Amino acid sequence: MSEAPHPFRIHNFRAYWAARLAMTLAQYAMLLIIGWQTYNLARDGGMGMAEASGQLALIGLLQFVPLFILTPFSGLAADRFDRRNLSRLTIGLQGLCAVALAVLTYQGLITLHALFAIAVVLGIARAFNGPALSSLAPNLVPKPVLPSAIALSSIAWQTGMIVGPAIGGILYDVQPHLPYVAAAGLFLLSLLGVSLIGKVPQPPRNLTEKPIAQVVDGLRYVWRNKMVLGSITLDLFAVFLAGATALFPVYARDILEVGATGLSQLAAAPAVGAALTALFFSFRPLKTNVGPKMLGAVAVFGLATVIFGLSRSMPLSLAMLVIVGAADMFSVYIRQSLIQLHTPDEKRGRVTSVSMLTISASNEFGDFFSGSLAFLFGPVIAVVSGGIGAIATVALWSRIFPVLRTTRTFDPPDELVEETPDRKLQETLP
Repeated sequence: MSEAPHPFRIHNFRAYWAARLAMTLAQYAMLLIIGWQTYNLARDGGMGMAEASGQLALIGLLQFVPLFILTPFSGLAADRFDRRNLSRLTIGLQGLCAVALAVLTYQGLITLHALFAIAVVLGIARAFNGPALSSLAPNLVPKPVLPSAIALSSIAWQTGMIVGPAIGGILYDVQPHLPYVAAAGLFLLSLLGVSLIGKVPQPPRNLTEKPIAQVVDGLRYVWRNKMVLGSITLDLFAVFLAGATALFPVYARDILEVGATGLSQLAAAPAVGAALTALFFSFRPLKTNVGPKMLGAVAVFGLATVIFGLSRSMPLSLAMLVIVGAADMFSVYIRQSLIQLHTPDEKRGRVTSVSMLTISASNEFGDFFSGSLAFLFGPVIAVVSGGIGAIATVALWSRIFPVLRTTRTFDPPDELVEETPDRKLQETLP
């Protein structure tokens, strides 16, 4: 067999990459402005800084609840139905949300209740989008280049996180409704990209076992595979505790006093570090001591978060957020590679749904947690204590899951190296 091709030489992966980039640009342009509008509506309506922070917490909670309820079943859907069709449906639903927000903002009718309602709909769409789109990626490339494909996919995601907030902040300064108009157009481009993906291998469908039993089977697999369980829960607790992004509007308006333009810079800074890290890994994939390096990256993530929380200097704050993003991408790259390579394809949708649920718990519910702490104790204490909690999580997880300390390579166990759709795909490529 000849050497496996670079992921960008594969048409389906190119279309997938473009679709993910466009969707992420749209999501982060839109989510930034949703948070900014929520905080400003609350402050302009007479709420204090703490009470307005509580409104940001509520936005996070409203996105998390549908994700928490639906994600296990959306993972089963990703294993039983065409992942391309699920991706198209969920991208289209997010596009409709962008259109609704553009119209309401343009007409001056945007309210906290409207933002809360749309946050729920976005949570539903993302619950089904995450497992479907993420589970599709490993079927587009042969296994030998999967780590590089994951790094490239992460570049699309992180580039969207860099440019998306910048688009949102700049366009909001021109006209408040323009970020949502741009997001709607980007969702349309993403929909086109997914539609250009040709037929891909599907995992065998188990139509005899009841759906609930299949959901339980996916959860059981995660529980029994300590590598997968440890990697997923490490991210869950570290990012849940140290999630400072929900409080960016508070820092931009009331602590650093940098306004909407500074808000877009704060939101983009972590993604700058993350994108540079992902770009590095796309050319020089990590091969050794992957477990210890993942633990170290999460510890750096927590430390940089602590310094950001204490900073009153915009340059120092941006520098720390760049380090936060680089460390997060370092751990994400390792975690996603381990999960994808240590999971059979027929369970990948359900296992990915569990991973996506923990990501949602650490992000959206983490936003609720951070906003609640800010409401009770102030934003600085919320951010600093969260960073310390992330460092403590690393120390605890290295003892609870010793496999994370001893894992040296991405190689899966022998029982997973079998005739799967991934391997068949590899053998058919030039």
